[in-house]
Amino acid sequence: MRYPKIRELIEAVKALVSGPYTSKYPIKPIEPAKRFRGKLEYSNEGCIGCGACALVCPVRAIEMRDTVTKDKAVRRMRVHLDECHYCGQCSALCTTKEDMPPGIRHTTKFDLAGFDRKEMVSETDDKELALCEVCGDVVTARAHLEWLAKKLGPLAFSNPSLFISSLKNLGFSEDVFQAVKDNLLARRQEPGAGREPAGGLIRSDRIKVLCSKCRRSVTIEKF
Repeated sequence: MRYPKIRELIEAVKALVSGPYTSKYPIKPIEPAKRFRGKLEYSNEGCIGCGACALVCPVRAIEMRDTVTKDKAVRRMRVHLDECHYCGQCSALCTTKEDMPPGIRHTTKFDLAGFDRKEMVSETDDKELALCEVCGDVVTARAHLEWLAKKLGPLAFSNPSLFISSLKNLGFSEDVFQAVKDNLLARRQEPGAGREPAGGLIRSDRIKVLCSKCRRSVTIEKF
């Protein structure tokens, strides 16, 4: 048996006195770096359900699931951690990244091993959807409209979908909106106002929450 070299013996003695070079994980927790990209987590308070994170995910690990039935219209954001590459695109391009809390962010959690893929999911609560009042298509999440209206301030009144959503949040009843619609309809039917457009859309339909297609039809194509 060959005797160890003097250098190796010295290193062994140092290790006995000062301890090993390696970390003591998992006995002693490790504190990751400040910008460490660990487990992704959604914030129900910060997420507005805009879907920007799903659009920029290069591996399609983020799922935007809309459920529209007679009883409810909701959206749920879900990231599959077993498919995530932790590139950071979702958190870097999150619409509410400057808010506190942001919609989605990387945490310092890194021990994500498991045996059930169904548990490797981070998701939001159901976000109520705003539907087009003409065709019924999904416009966006109501929280997204509220966020836009808040950011734009008075400029939000240039977009009917935004200011109608804002007024509804302030507690205005449907009677107010119906009165505006009736007034526009009456003015449209006055002598000399011109014939009604084909397709079932009239100018009073502008005072509604509309998708981009219907908004174009009622604003540009019909008038």
